[in-house]
Amino acid sequence: MSAAQIQSLVALTLTLGEPLCLVEQMELVHVECHREPEGRVLRLYIDKAGGVKLDDCVNISRQIGDLLDVHFDQECAYNLEVTSPGPNRPLARPADFERFKGQRVRVSVDPPLAANRRRINGVLEGLAETDKVAILSGTQRVEVPPADIKRAHLGNYVPDS
Repeated sequence: MSAAQIQSLVALTLTLGEPLCLVEQMELVHVECHREPEGRVLRLYIDKAGGVKLDDCVNISRQIGDLLDVHFDQECAYNLEVTSPGPNRPLARPADFERFKGQRVRVSVDPPLAANRRRINGVLEGLAETDKVAILSGTQRVEVPPADIKRAHLGNYVPDS
């Protein structure tokens, strides 16, 4: 699967999945497509008030699978997974960085920051006035443009020294 096909699949999944999840009274948190030992995996993270149950994942998986079969006309092999975000919830949208202010986060960036630093662990401070994501890492405030964030997750961290 080419990079363009992967981007197209993820974009289509977001386009089809967001309204589907809204109708089912859920939130489509994040979509990712990665190569894993069992092959290419298209993974959707869903959430709802009170938490996600196995039946919710099965329901969304069946519906989004059918929609993708109809709308994604490229020959690409992938395994579809629908899961809850869990305690290490991915952060993908600007609104996520505001919603989870005060929470501990782990962020991977590219290009690297000063001193070739690619990971930031700290407390999320939300979006700065510059529209950059602000993180308090130890005693240092770090601001990162959202476009430079490759992965961001809630979760415990070891403070940087």
